[in-house]
Amino acid sequence: MILGAGDVRIWGMTARERLRRTFARAKLAVVEAAPGSGGVVLALGGWVYDESLLATLAKRPDSVLVTDEGQAVAAHVPAARVAEASAALEHGAEPAGLQRLSLAELSYNEALRKREAPVLVRLTPDNVRAVEARTFAGSYKGVTDIVTKYWWPVPARIVTRWCAVAGLKPNHVTFAGFLLVLAAFWLFWKGEFGWGLVCAWIMTFLDTVDGKLARVTLTSSAIGNVFDHGIDLIHPPFWWWAWYVGCFGAVAITPNLAGYGLMVILVGYVVQRIFEGIFMRRYGFHVHSWRPFDSFFRLITARRNPNLLILTPAWALGSPQIGFHLVALWTALSLVVHAVQLLQALATPRERVVSWLSR
Repeated sequence: MILGAGDVRIWGMTARERLRRTFARAKLAVVEAAPGSGGVVLALGGWVYDESLLATLAKRPDSVLVTDEGQAVAAHVPAARVAEASAALEHGAEPAGLQRLSLAELSYNEALRKREAPVLVRLTPDNVRAVEARTFAGSYKGVTDIVTKYWWPVPARIVTRWCAVAGLKPNHVTFAGFLLVLAAFWLFWKGEFGWGLVCAWIMTFLDTVDGKLARVTLTSSAIGNVFDHGIDLIHPPFWWWAWYVGCFGAVAITPNLAGYGLMVILVGYVVQRIFEGIFMRRYGFHVHSWRPFDSFFRLITARRNPNLLILTPAWALGSPQIGFHLVALWTALSLVVHAVQLLQALATPRERVVSWLSR
């Protein structure tokens, strides 16, 4: 149940609508009146909640969510206590006899691979932009590549807000990115590296925007997730193959330095992702979240964006071929690092392989 109006708008919707979506994503039906039996999650409609807070509250009957300042803003109570608990929350009081839910214990987000205090703030006309900035930052992965982490946040927040206000869906942005994937591939293939890099960099930017748009508007879906991550997983090797064709004029892998370089890039990319999958399946979290070094190396490992950082200046200096060889070398070195990471994990007692971010 949503208590109060919650009419202030954030990311193109009211706080009440955002809360309704949060409940829906937690698989909770929103009702206007208390049911005859069972448990009910109550939340003040004028507040912005991190999804994890209400999802956890829904699993903990007889609990109350309290801010760091001690104000009760949501509770999970039996149906018989709805009227009493609602009145208490709307008057800024804490319903009696409930266990407090701490924000500190919910500070680690495994899905985004970071430790950060969850968002819980009253929304007012004066703090909308600040709360949007906070929720956008909260949607960002803590462990990612150097471009996504340090270059894209500010422009991506601006474009994400434009998309939200305009009513664009994350899949619209993902589809635009997909078209740019195809355009970059064709341009690289034809040797038009400059325009291809323009398309590639815009695509990487939109790849940041679509995920953030889905998270801040609470509109992510299983289909959209498969679409987005499927594109991310599949397209990089095709880009590097097209760059090879554009540079050396050969479509197939040839028995020379360039051909061996392409083989290293393609095989290295696939094997690296296999290593990551083995680690994830065995330990239940990303290898990049294991130790501080692993998180650091994710910034620069031979993935799409760091590789583009190599190819772009090489093209600008008139040496796209050298850029290709450098990507091959960096892929080989990155593969060695990932192999060592996996071997070290397998040599460590399983119970000791835990994410440093969750400690």
